[in-house]
Amino acid sequence: MLSNAPYFFYLFYRTLYTLKVPLLPKVFAIVNRIIFGAYIPPSCRLGKNVKFGYGGCGVVIHARAVIGNNCHVGPNVTVGGRSKQFNVPVIGNNVYIAGGAKILGNVKVGDNAIIGANAVVIKDVKSNSIVGGIPAKTIRSNINPSDHI
Repeated sequence: MLSNAPYFFYLFYRTLYTLKVPLLPKVFAIVNRIIFGAYIPPSCRLGKNVKFGYGGCGVVIHARAVIGNNCHVGPNVTVGGRSKQFNVPVIGNNVYIAGGAKILGNVKVGDNAIIGANAVVIKDVKSNSIVGGIPAKTIRSNINPSDHI
């Protein structure tokens, strides 16, 4: 339960953010960063039951990023923007993002996808597929995620 503490802490200050409470959400986001080493701004949108591996150590999420329900985010993952691109990643439901992965720019990750360790994703990822490498390429399509996780 403690390993998912950054998520529960995020839910608290995200509620304050949606209620338009001034300053406190940003203060709690900084506290989350200091205690857990995870930068999760109150303006990003995380779905239900998002899990952070190793307590969210080194995780950085863009302020406008969207992460779906039941996703697993490994340590040292970055979900962020790219130069000269306004849009940021939108990640579907049931996505597994392995440690060290970077998902950057105007990218959509489909449901039930698996992002390999240290992959750099700069193009869309189809649902039910595995990607890996730098830059990330599709390794396998039409997978059943439970066979690989």
